Amino acid sequence: MTADLSVHIVDDEEVLRDSLSFLFASRGIATQAWPSGEAFLAAWPQPDCGCIILDVRMEGMSGPQVLDALIQTEGSSAALPPVIFLTGHADVPLAVQSLKNGAFDFLEKPFNDNQIVDLALAAMQVHHARAAESDSRAAIAARFASLSAREADVMALILDGQLNKQIADRLGIAIRTVEVHRSRVLQKTGARNSVELAQMKARLG
Repeated sequence: MTADLSVHIVDDEEVLRDSLSFLFASRGIATQAWPSGEAFLAAWPQPDCGCIILDVRMEGMSGPQVLDALIQTEGSSAALPPVIFLTGHADVPLAVQSLKNGAFDFLEKPFNDNQIVDLALAAMQVHHARAAESDSRAAIAARFASLSAREADVMALILDGQLNKQIADRLGIAIRTVEVHRSRVLQKTGARNSVELAQMKARLG
């Protein structure tokens, strides 16, 4: 599930970067390490990024500033891989605020090796699930976009709960024509019935 994803470590302490890289490698998890928030942002986006481990306090941009920049670039925190903050005791309130701003979680130093690996794996699973859902919504949107204008009109009325006769009267077409359009709408969208069609439409927002 997460084999094609890597953990990106952003920390200005080389010792911590190296130790985390070694830790994840020992568990078969790929990593990339960055010495500063600026270096990480300059190389963004990273298609393989499944999780970002971000130190709160660094020379130059702080962790929260990096998160804010990523959110501004991507448009929302939901569009980002999950972010895990590393924080000292004095930075806990700042880390908590970052959770409200869209961070996945935070770990207070010193942290347990198993704890950070488990948290990163959970974060990458969340990222994988989000990506799968995004791909699914895109596929549904493409199917809906394949409908003709008339089919889209019929679909809107189906979703409004109107029966074939009501749709025919509303659009000034024969009931048989409505039936043909309804069949094509279900075929093109891949919906088995009007209930599933409504569920698919709801997923698009």
